[in-house]
Amino acid sequence: MLKQYFPIFQWLSTYKKTYISGDVAAGITVGIMLIPQGMAYAMIAGLPPVFGLYAALIPQIVYAILGTSRQLAVGPVAMDSLLVASGLGALALSSIEEYIAMAIFLALFMGSIQLLLGVLRMGFLVNFLSKPVISGFTSAAAIIIGLSQLKHLLGTEIERSNQVHILLKNALDTIDRINIYTLIIGVIAIILIKSIKKINQKMPAALIVVILGITAIYSTDLSDSGVKIVGTIPHGLPAFEIPSIQYSRIPELVPIALTLALIAFMEAISVAKAVEEKHSDYEIDANQELIALGTSNIIGSLFQSYPTTGGFSRTAVNEQAGARTGIAAIVSVIIVGATLLFLTPLFYFLPNAILASIIMVAVFGLIDTKYPIQLFKNRKDEFALLIITFLITLTVGIKEGILLGVLISLLLLVYRISKPHIAILGKVKNTNYFRNIDRFGSDVEVSEELLIIRFDAQLYFGNKEYFKNELHRHMAQKGNNLKTIILNAESINYIDSSAMHMLQQLIKDLKNNQIQFLIAGAIGPARDIIFSSGLIDMIGREHLFVKTYEAYDHHIHAKQKTAIQKKIALQTKETSVT
Repeated sequence: MLKQYFPIFQWLSTYKKTYISGDVAAGITVGIMLIPQGMAYAMIAGLPPVFGLYAALIPQIVYAILGTSRQLAVGPVAMDSLLVASGLGALALSSIEEYIAMAIFLALFMGSIQLLLGVLRMGFLVNFLSKPVISGFTSAAAIIIGLSQLKHLLGTEIERSNQVHILLKNALDTIDRINIYTLIIGVIAIILIKSIKKINQKMPAALIVVILGITAIYSTDLSDSGVKIVGTIPHGLPAFEIPSIQYSRIPELVPIALTLALIAFMEAISVAKAVEEKHSDYEIDANQELIALGTSNIIGSLFQSYPTTGGFSRTAVNEQAGARTGIAAIVSVIIVGATLLFLTPLFYFLPNAILASIIMVAVFGLIDTKYPIQLFKNRKDEFALLIITFLITLTVGIKEGILLGVLISLLLLVYRISKPHIAILGKVKNTNYFRNIDRFGSDVEVSEELLIIRFDAQLYFGNKEYFKNELHRHMAQKGNNLKTIILNAESINYIDSSAMHMLQQLIKDLKNNQIQFLIAGAIGPARDIIFSSGLIDMIGREHLFVKTYEAYDHHIHAKQKTAIQKKIALQTKETSVT
């Protein structure tokens, strides 16, 4: 029981000495990555850089105790930081202090939502975020995050916006005020990061350019030429403080917190699942992940952390560097904690342009072009969904993009199940197989007296009229010679009351026209409904068959069922037919 709620005890009890080197190496690598990344992501969120380091402390420790992934690196990430900025930026906040308080309270709020969802075992909710929606949203958000750093890259004051056309217009309006030194520093940093990554993926490219940037500013007078630097970073660990805001502000945070809770969970679970495939010694539990992430954000908020989740790039580095357990996360925390205690003065001369370049390289790598091309070639409807989500996120807003994307994907799902696949079957010559006449052509036998129809979905109020209309259309094609209809029900797992009423009326009409209606292959749940609704009495027990060829034989030869065929065809949960 203890291991179920505290997964740390699962891997601690089987920890091996051989894991230590990998865990320590990975922890040091990720810890070093976190220092520049954390500060950069805090800038995206509109917070002072030190809050990125605060967010890299407590949440990692809590997740190591409660999380089911042993490689997931929890901390500040670009996507959540952008959501924080877009959500809080839309509110009328009077000061930076109020902004910081709202960001920290937002971590508490979203963490509480995640914890509640985990306790209620609602991890399945992430399934409603389809891949086209995620891809379109992520690519658009990456562009917005990258462009939001133009002000730091160009050294100008560009008014913030989460709508790309407005952001670009604001940037163009300040084009005559570009600080050329800032631009050169940022461009060189981007080139260096990309070059170092090509040479060796494991090298801490971000830390290298941070060191070079600090050295360049410290040894020159570029800061006097308008190159903006990070400046004083408070040293010391974050103090314990219960987040508090005005109660009147809480309703304003509800949509932001809900969006963050789901997006953050989606990010973490997707990268955790990807890494899990490489390891056979544990399994990801979606509900426990919600509990772990929620608790990480709740306790983290008590130590001045803003919203966190599992990061894509750091998790990949953590896994590649040899992390086997949560010990790696503890080592990362020690690195960040030591930086806060002793090294923050070293970052005084760090140019903002360097942090902007780190962000740009990181987020533009999230833009996916291969998947949209694949969808365009094979799935035009899902390609349209991806593009719509992408464009809405870019031009309307971050929250609107993901929420409308999910809504459109659900509408697309409803449309599909309202008009599911229907096949007219024919008997493959010299066999007992029945296949779609449109696929098998001359290989199947078709009789004007017989219509065999297969409906590949549940029958419910949303598609009952479609079923009835298609059936009547095919009946009309058969003409007056039609004697028997066989419904292949192998794919029908549910029939609701509206669809049942339609079937009852349909069977009455067929009887009036001297057409017999047979059902073949009905699975258990559908048979239960056929019996409990009384439809079996209208059809007749002799007209319910296990296989399509048995119904076919009954039509051709008026062949009666054997005892075993009768038993299987009429078996339900409530009755046992002999």
